Amino acid sequence: LGCLIAKWHRLPPGAKTRLGVITSAKVGPAVQRNRARRLLREAFRLHQLELADPVELVLIARQSITNKGLAEVEKDFLTTLRKARLWKEPNGA
Repeated sequence: LGCLIAKWHRLPPGAKTRLGVITSAKVGPAVQRNRARRLLREAFRLHQLELADPVELVLIARQSITNKGLAEVEKDFLTTLRKARLWKEPNGA
């Protein structure tokens, strides 16, 4: 399993994609929760234009995120988007 859980709701075409991030006390103390939120928001920011459709996306941090860097969080984020069929596949893939 990855370091995040994603819940989403598709929006009508032309709507703006929105992001919500949830970090519970299970993730750790405030410093770790804030870092987890920053990592998830950054992974979203880097790839928000690659979403296939506008969505309301809620990312829930799992406890395992505390030991991960941006590259690992980004990989889990993209894997989650692919599984949910929310990511535009690059041409030729």
